[in-house]
Amino acid sequence: MSPPPKQPDLDSTTASSTMAIARQPILDVKRNVFGYELFDRSSDNHAYTAASDAALLFNLLSNADSEMRNTSKTIFINCTHQTLAGGHLDLIEPDRVVLEIPPMPQDQSDPEDIEAFLQTMIGVHQRGFRLAFDESVMQDAYANWLPLASFVKVDINLVTTDQLKKIAAKLTTQPGAQLVAEKIETIDQFDAALFAGAKLFQGYWFSRPVLVKGQTIRPTQAAIIHLINLVRKQASTLEIEEVFKHDPTLSFNLLRFINSAGFGLSCEVTSFRHAVMLLGLKKLFRWAALLMTTSGSTGASNAVAHSAVVRGRLMELLAAQLLSPEECDNAFVVGIFSLLDTMLGLPLGEALAAISLPQSVTEALLDGKGVLAPFLQLTLACENADDTLFAETATELQFTGDQVNWAHLQALAWAENITG
Repeated sequence: MSPPPKQPDLDSTTASSTMAIARQPILDVKRNVFGYELFDRSSDNHAYTAASDAALLFNLLSNADSEMRNTSKTIFINCTHQTLAGGHLDLIEPDRVVLEIPPMPQDQSDPEDIEAFLQTMIGVHQRGFRLAFDESVMQDAYANWLPLASFVKVDINLVTTDQLKKIAAKLTTQPGAQLVAEKIETIDQFDAALFAGAKLFQGYWFSRPVLVKGQTIRPTQAAIIHLINLVRKQASTLEIEEVFKHDPTLSFNLLRFINSAGFGLSCEVTSFRHAVMLLGLKKLFRWAALLMTTSGSTGASNAVAHSAVVRGRLMELLAAQLLSPEECDNAFVVGIFSLLDTMLGLPLGEALAAISLPQSVTEALLDGKGVLAPFLQLTLACENADDTLFAETATELQFTGDQVNWAHLQALAWAENITG
């Protein structure tokens, strides 16, 4: 297991200490994670201009450059015209970042102003940055901006399906430009946007549980649950090896991600017995839980598995600063299993009923109580718009924005190493 995140100076008074980044995934047509939009959702966000918010994000990403080098996911950042013209772009590598450019302000929207800002964007584009615009770029007034677009983001609540189709059709004349449908909240909205011609989709619709009446746990899932239960009761190595003998795919998947870059071992693990010798059964509990997510046995989209792994790793990194090593492993499992209802198509209580879990895990997942509950709440607040929840839980756990942000970026990079 890689070390806890580097800790920023707790006495720091920089503005970034108060900034809390949130992420929203952007998925492709196969429901794989293409990238993330990162933005500031600090409760005291009103204290900064939009320009300074973007500048803080650029500073954060530049300080986390080692994490950013470990991920191929694209990062989208909202910019202002002032930020684009400033020196903040020098802090980051352009190949990983998409700059989202708003239309001109109402008092600067005459043709001369629009044309003048075009020269700034051309310079940024020539430096290697990709640019994204909203649906206003389809207007005649912004015709000269459109050739610079790598992405056009459209809020599906602001257009009809026919209008979305027309935008998609027009973008076919712009080589390399992709249509991103935003505010996707249901599978029906995803299907409609896909039919209209969207190539990318932004929102959390994929992580909402779709409970299937009469759904049962599949044989492969049952085998993993049996493995978890054996590990939890400290069964003999021979007993646990029998599980793998009956399902060699499990053994392959377990060894695959134990040997992944995210695990950080200096030597290759060649067998389950070897893994037990290196880690012990207690540590294998967390990896058996991860196996449920990453084995592909649940039928859920890759994005669900990726999001679960990010949650697990983020909870573990945060817990490592305050809790015992055993509870850190439990924190990891809470994050992983927080999407188990979505992965299995079963109510969460029913999904967890067959699995032997520590009390702190079940309390956090089912009752929102116990030592791990605030870590789960803080992790979920990193995904949604609940600024109050973020501020309350961060304060309760005595974390600065820098501490949470650093762990968040590390979790994103680590999850990609695990899930590929």
